[in-house]
Amino acid sequence: MNRQETLAGQVALVTGASRGIGLAIARRLGQMGARVSLCARNAANLERAASGLREAGIQVLALPTDVTRADEVAGLVSETQRTFGTVDILVNNAGIGIFGPFQEQTEAEWNAALDTNLKSVFLASRAVAPEMMRRKAGHIINIVSLAGKSTFATGAIYCASKWGLLGLSGCMAEDLRAHGIRVSAICPGSVATEFSPHAGKDPSRMLQPEDVAHAVAALVTQAPGSFISEVQIRPTQKP
Repeated sequence: MNRQETLAGQVALVTGASRGIGLAIARRLGQMGARVSLCARNAANLERAASGLREAGIQVLALPTDVTRADEVAGLVSETQRTFGTVDILVNNAGIGIFGPFQEQTEAEWNAALDTNLKSVFLASRAVAPEMMRRKAGHIINIVSLAGKSTFATGAIYCASKWGLLGLSGCMAEDLRAHGIRVSAICPGSVATEFSPHAGKDPSRMLQPEDVAHAVAALVTQAPGSFISEVQIRPTQKP
């Protein structure tokens, strides 16, 4: 894809960006001219991702971060602002998948899923909101899932976190729209990544990380007088 400078001068922060959907989003925003701050828990994977983006000519800051911890999130936002400037675009992508019959799940698994998939969005969004409100501009994009709108066996904890995230996204949008901040939720179906098992599915017929990145690109290039609150993405053919 050729570089497009649509986002020249803007700063994007992408969580869970060391691989898969997050990395594809970071690459797309960087190709559009944004300076991109990446975070993930695994430092080695994160640096590998950052190196690849730098080789493509993208300005990157990579900070190992546990987004379930308020102090680390605050540090991430502070260092991003110090290095690149105030955050124009926040993409809350960090997430984990825990699957199995709900009666067999542990409290630790519940806490891990809800903290990563839901609490982290609250923490990161709260951290960038004051500056966005001051400037009366900004995008917050939450990567949810079609699991936030449906139920299936073995999905209790995951679905609970994503249903909650969809509700949080809608309320955030209402709280922040008067301040010029646009909050959107992207709900993809199954994406061909290492995130969760896709037994029996043909990866070539599944959504790709770049499909989600394309939706993010569309959201951040909307005309200023409107915003798209929710995007659902499905593959053309069922896998």
